[in-house]
Order: sequence, then C-alpha cells, then structure tokens
Amino acid sequence: MKILVTGVSGLLGINLAQESMNAHDIVGVDRGTLVNAPFKILKADLLDSGAVDSILDSVQPEWLINCAALADLEDCEDNRELARRLNIDLPAQMAKACKARNISFVHISTDAVFDGEKDGFYTEEDTPHPLGVYSQTKLAGEQAVLAENQKAIVARVNFYGWSLSGKRSLAEFFLNNLTNHKSISGFSDIIFCPMLVNATARTLIKMLQRGFRGLYHLVGPQAMSKYQFGVEVARKFSLREGGILPKSIHASSLSARRSNNLWLSTHKLSTDLGEVMPPFSTGLDEFYRQYQQGYPQKIRSYQQK
Repeated sequence: MKILVTGVSGLLGINLAQESMNAHDIVGVDRGTLVNAPFKILKADLLDSGAVDSILDSVQPEWLINCAALADLEDCEDNRELARRLNIDLPAQMAKACKARNISFVHISTDAVFDGEKDGFYTEEDTPHPLGVYSQTKLAGEQAVLAENQKAIVARVNFYGWSLSGKRSLAEFFLNNLTNHKSISGFSDIIFCPMLVNATARTLIKMLQRGFRGLYHLVGPQAMSKYQFGVEVARKFSLREGGILPKSIHASSLSARRSNNLWLSTHKLSTDLGEVMPPFSTGLDEFYRQYQQGYPQKIRSYQQK
C-alpha cells in the first residue's frame, strides 16, 4: 500500500513511517525538518491554498494518516486561529478530499476531549467535554472529519516514544532529566493510559487493513498517574526514582487547563481487533530495547542539522 503520512516529523508520524516503510510505500509530508529519511519526503505546507488536493493528486495514496496538528496546549491557547486551522479546518478538508478519491483516511485525535470529571473508564459513547483550546479544537476536528467522511477512522490516542528532537515525549522528559541527575516533578493527580508510539502505529495499520471506520480509543490498557509513569521509566532504565517528586497539577504554572482523569476504555477496539492492547510493561520493555539498539540516534539522524 502507498501511505501518505502528514505531520511525519512529529512523534507519531516519524515512528509510524519507521514501522511501516518495509511493508508499505511511505510518503511523508514535511515542511523541511527531514533530510535523511529512509522513505519518500514531500516538502509542503498543508495550510497553503490547494495543497491537500494537489498532494493527493500527485501522490495518489491508498491510505492517508493525518498526524498533523497543533498539539502544544499552551501554544493553542496563545494561537487560537492557528489551532483552528490545523486541528479543525485541515482535517475536515482532508476527509472530504479522501472521500472524493476513495482514499482510506485516519485522523489522529486525543484522549483530552474529556474533562476528567467522570470516575474514569471513558468509552466512545461518553459525551466529551473539552477544557481548553487544544481539546476543544481536536473535538471539533473529530466531528468535522466524521461529518465529511463517514468511512474515516478517528483515533483518540496517548503515546510516548523516541522523537526527532529527543524532547517530545513524556518518557524522554523523565529520562533526560534523570540521566543528568536533575530532580523533577511528576503529576500525581493526572491519570492517563500511555502506549508506546510504535504499538500505536502498528495498530493503526491493522485498523486500516481491516477496513475499520468511526471513532476508537487507541491507548494503553493500564491507567496510571504521570508520576507513576515516571517512576516506571526510571526503574526500567536503572535511574534514581527518588529524583521524581510527586506534585499536584494545581501547584503547577501551566496556563492551559488539563483533565485530571483520562482513563479510557479500549474495549471497542480490542473487540473489533480480536486482541487485547499490549500491556504497559510490554511497551516499556520495547522502549528500553530500542534505547539499547540505538533507535533514538537513528531517528534523530533523519532531521536537518
């Protein structure tokens, strides 16, 4: 299959391309970050007028996976118009264009569409209540995609892994600081379901291969606090877990509101796939093996110096 990956230099995009490039023909859309990637790169700005139609007509993919977004919560608060264009208008345009060309379309959304007021275990049937600009625009993007293209897949995700910059994921945050003997905080009252980004990527490919459509929760099966996540990472890498201090989100200086409980159910996805999501320990083991095998350095070698 020829797969077009937008936002290919992001955490999911680069790992998705890396996971899929041996079995599929990958074309990544990038604005100039990648120069040494072992897959095809199309340099373009997706927000340019006519860019989406032009790219689809040029590449002619069977599948499009949209990883492009304005994902920094604080940036979204400060740049609301850009958040609207990237998180709502662009995916809606892609969904419509893919429908017209019979291209299977996947749009990546977020677990943060929920407010965390429920006692966890959100299903796809629960009504979202986003708290900030990021989550509000991502929810509106979901709705716009499914309104334009009923065959599209919308996946709500939360992942960690190795990034181009080495600073994009929460796991890298803990590792970078602990390796440099810096004490850091981990939120003890923010609950989420982390999944290794490579497992996210592999699951997305399975969903496309099996012709899924509609809304799915694609997260890890185990809920934990961000503090606990940091401790688990520290233990795996034999770093000092005492260097991570539990902290309440209410004591932070972050401006964007965050949901405190994003425990999502993966029952629908597991049932439709006929398999359970890989446990957290399996993902963390793979993350550590990647470290041992030089995977982070390989990923970073793809970027512009």
